[in-house]
Amino acid sequence: MKAAQLIKYDKKDPLIEIRDVNSQPLGAHDLLIRTKTAAVNPLDNLISHGDLKLVVPYKLPQTMGNEFVGIIEKIGPKVTNFKIGDRIFARNPVNNAFAQKIVINEKAVAKAPEYLSDQEAAAVPLTTLTAMQAFQLLNLKAGQTLFISGGSGSFGAMAIPLAIAQGYKVITTGNETSRARLEKLGVEKFLNYKTEDYTKAVANVDAVIDTIGGEETVKQLSILKDGGEIVSLKGMPNREFAKKMNMGLAKELLFNVAARKIEKEAKKRNQNYHFIFVQANGQQLKEAAKILEKNQIHPLIGNQYSLTEVNLALADVAQRKSLGKVIINF
Repeated sequence: MKAAQLIKYDKKDPLIEIRDVNSQPLGAHDLLIRTKTAAVNPLDNLISHGDLKLVVPYKLPQTMGNEFVGIIEKIGPKVTNFKIGDRIFARNPVNNAFAQKIVINEKAVAKAPEYLSDQEAAAVPLTTLTAMQAFQLLNLKAGQTLFISGGSGSFGAMAIPLAIAQGYKVITTGNETSRARLEKLGVEKFLNYKTEDYTKAVANVDAVIDTIGGEETVKQLSILKDGGEIVSLKGMPNREFAKKMNMGLAKELLFNVAARKIEKEAKKRNQNYHFIFVQANGQQLKEAAKILEKNQIHPLIGNQYSLTEVNLALADVAQRKSLGKVIINF
C-alpha cells in the first residue's frame, strides 16, 4: 500500500516521500481500515519539523497524519462494537493516517456521523478530542466563562459549539470575517484580534484555552480569575504533563524547567497551568459526535489534495492558505 512517510526531520524542508509499506498485523481488538479521506493539521507540520521530538519521539521513517475517515475491511476476532462496512473516524494514536490502509484499535475509533461528508468527518476528530480533553482538565460547570484564543481557526470551529452545548459562556478572539459565523454559534463576546485588546476588554474568566502559545500564554493569565485554570495547546509542556504521559524522571525535570516561567506567573494568583497533547479516545469521540449531530455542526473545509500532493497540503496548512481544514482524498 502507499503511505506518506517522514524520512527526515527539518525545520524548513522535512523530507516526506510516498512509499510502498506493509500493513501492520491485525490484533484481536484491531480494525483494518480502507482510508477515504484524511485531514491535515498544524500538528503534522510541528511533527515533521521536529518541534515535538521531546514530546513524541517518533522513530523514522514514520507514516504521517493524525485524523481520518475510512471503511472497515477486516476486524479482529475479539472486536464487538464494529462490523465490516462501518464508516468510522478517528484520531490515530500512532500518527499513521496518510496511508491507504490503517490498522487501529477499536477503542480509538467511533462511527462517523451520517450527516457529515467524508471530508467533513475527517476534519472533526483531532480538534474535537482536544476540546473534550481540555474541558476535562478545566473542570468547568455550566454557566461558567471560558475564553478561547484564536477561535476563528479550525480548533474554534469545533470547540466553540461543543463548549456552548456544555453550557459554558464562551468569549473568543478572531479575524473580523469570522465574527458573524462565531456569533451565530452562540459566543457571548467576540473580539477582533487586530483592533481589540482582549486583556483590556475581558477579566476574571473562569478558564482559558490557549491556542497561540509564547508570550500570549502569559498574557491570558491576566484575564483569568484567581484560582482559575488554563490549558495550553501551544505552550510549554510541564512536569504534570510528563507524569501523566509516563515519560520518566528525566523529562519530568526537563519540562519542569521549561514551564517554570509560566507556572511562576500562574502561582501568583493561585492559577493552574496545564499542557495538553491530544490522545485517541473513541468513547469521547462518540459523545462529541452526538453533540455535533444534534446541533448539525459542519466544519469548514479548505483546499483538497491527493496523497501524492501531501507536501503541497502541508505547505497549505503552514502558509494558512485555506480558511477551513485541508483535506487529502484517497
